Amino acid sequence: MAEQRREQAEQRREQRDVSGEEARAWEDLVVAARRTVSDGLVVGASGNVSVRVGDTVLVTPSGVHYDRLTPDDVTGVDLDGRQVLGRLVPTSELPMHLAVYRATDAGAIVHTHAVHATAVSTLVPELPSIHYMTGALGGPVRVAPYATYGTEELAENMLRALDDRYGCLLENHGTLTYGATLDQAYDRTAQLEWMCRVWLKASSLPGRTPHLLSPAQVAEAGERLRAYGQKP
Repeated sequence: MAEQRREQAEQRREQRDVSGEEARAWEDLVVAARRTVSDGLVVGASGNVSVRVGDTVLVTPSGVHYDRLTPDDVTGVDLDGRQVLGRLVPTSELPMHLAVYRATDAGAIVHTHAVHATAVSTLVPELPSIHYMTGALGGPVRVAPYATYGTEELAENMLRALDDRYGCLLENHGTLTYGATLDQAYDRTAQLEWMCRVWLKASSLPGRTPHLLSPAQVAEAGERLRAYGQKP
């Protein structure tokens, strides 16, 4: 107990003021977190969202419903997981978020318990290539083997499934996607859930097997998608 109090006191000494950039990023994070609920990707306080600002990771706090978050609830850790902003306990899935930031150039991460994606995660080791948007996620989306939430084991399984991809499924759990920006990470989450829904619907027709794209077709789509949209 005494050791825990010392650790808490040390954390309080490490707290610092929130910068303007971090305050703006927190506002965007809260909007995205609330959107996961309104879009039906999570229920209650499940799932989590994070944004990297320099060497600080802003992340949703554990067990707090997103409609209750305020500007004063900024929660941030460094890349070693030490809390440097706020008093609320960070999400229990912090090991997953930090693993992605250490291994990639991610600027933001969205983790959800989306219904169709979670259903698919219980059926196959990899989401079949049902649509060319598979290319936008770097290729066929793998399923990370199940491990208890919030553990280093889950973070390790997730990172292997994420290799050369921008998103993965978590077996009997949900999804994780990342992007250079929060908007990009969220769009990838929405696309992944949509593709899972399409595959479930197509594969549920009696006596019919959905046509799938070849690896070459997925790769070609991925190349074209990199040039898609408006450029700065």
